[in-house]
Order: sequence, then C-alpha cells, then structure tokens
Amino acid sequence: MNPHLPAEADIVERIQESPSVFTLRLRLSDPAARGAYCFAPGQFNMLYLYGVGEVPISIVSDPHDPEHLLHTIRVVGRVTRGMAELQVGERIGLRGPYGRGWPLQQAIGHDVLILTGGLGCAPVVSAINYVTLRRSSFGRLTIIQGVKHADDLLWRDRYAVWADMPDTQVLLSADHGGPVWPWHVGLVTEVFGETHVAPERTLVMMCGPEGMMRASVTALRARGIEEGNIYLSMERNMQCALGHCGHCQYGPAFICRQGPVFAYPEVKALFDVRGF
Repeated sequence: MNPHLPAEADIVERIQESPSVFTLRLRLSDPAARGAYCFAPGQFNMLYLYGVGEVPISIVSDPHDPEHLLHTIRVVGRVTRGMAELQVGERIGLRGPYGRGWPLQQAIGHDVLILTGGLGCAPVVSAINYVTLRRSSFGRLTIIQGVKHADDLLWRDRYAVWADMPDTQVLLSADHGGPVWPWHVGLVTEVFGETHVAPERTLVMMCGPEGMMRASVTALRARGIEEGNIYLSMERNMQCALGHCGHCQYGPAFICRQGPVFAYPEVKALFDVRGF
C-alpha cells in the first residue's frame, strides 16, 4: 500500500459504544491490499473522511484477522463528527499501519500488567486481545482501568470476560463512582496495592493522560519494576504519520515513527518535564 495515499475500506459493522464513542469494523475494498496488509498491536491507521480530513486512530483488533480492522473512535472534532454519521456499507479512506507497537514478543513468558486511564484505553485493547488469545504464552495478566466518571467506562462486558480468565486480575477505578459503581472510587494508582505483581518478571504497558502515567510510573518503580520494563503509548498531534510535518515531534523523536509506544527510558528526560 502507498503510505501517502489512502486506500478504500468498507464499513462492515458499526457499534455505538457510548454516546460519544463508536467502533467501526473496516475491510479493505481491494483484495490485493487486504492480502498485503499486516499490523502489530499498538500501531495505528490514518482514517480519512473524503473531503473533510483524516485522523490517527489505534487499531483495536487482533492481528490474527487482518482483513477486519476495528477502530474505536471518540467524537472530538470535525472529522470524527463526520465519521460518526457513517453507516454500514459506506466507504472510508485508510492508510497505514504506522508507528511502533507493543513489545509483545518480548513479553512472552512474562507477567503482563496493562494500565490505562481516562478514555484513552483503545491503544491497549489490541494488546489485551493479543494476550488473551494466546494465554498460554504469557504469565499472570493484570488489567487496570481508571476513569474520571463511572459513565466513562467502555466495554464493561469485556472486562467481565477478561476477569473470568485463568490467572487474570481486573481492577477498575473511577474518580467519581456514582451510586451503582461497584469498584474502587479514587485514583487509579490507589488500586496498585491489590495487585499480585512479581516485579522481576513483570512487563508494563500503559496509556492515558500523561499526569496519570507519570504518577503510575513513580508508583510502579516504588514496587520494584525496572524502568526498562515499562512501556508507554504517547499521544501528540499526528497529521502526516510519516515524520514529515513535525507536528508530533517529541524532542529528537517523532511519535508517529519512533512511537507511539516507547520504553520509559527513551522518553524519561522529557516525560518528567511538565507541559512539554
């Protein structure tokens, strides 16, 4: 696929996850493009709405089915508002995949802790799917999700399924729980004490607001997890996805090319600088 030009993709399914979040299942229209397409969990595509623009969206499906690509999209601007109106049978532009994904091959044989905060959980869903579909290749799986409000939690049914899997722990937290919220109320870092983490064999994959990730890195380091075993998915304004436009430059790196997934030591010097 030409990295500069979007290919056509058919919308084969549309799921309304919440009032402001929806998922599109896409299938590349050209059989040759479908056969050539492959991706790694943690990578993203640029989705293009004809005549409006394009946005970077994480791929949340698993690589075992590269023909059907799931993208969960939050309505935040002109392009995503337009995409929210699309229906099954319509077409959208797609180019990608781009970036560097999660270190899942490195994680084989290790315990995996997946931590996400706010509404930015889509980048880790593909990693969760990857681990759960290959469960015997990994050790203990811990999934921690923190949201600001109870109504922000997506995929409640999936969390229930994951929690029922062997050697898997799911911990949910909300800053504001509401009257029927059955899980922890407070900061997501407050549930770390409930985890059963063996620091010497645990690899962490994390995404969410950078304030939350900073606090989580500090808490995880205090529990003995090595810096090199903590991976972060960073977000910036990615417009070209090719490292040309410079909008996503983060020090010497471009989020769209060297990221969006970074080992913590790679970004530590800038990550600890508030507002950078």
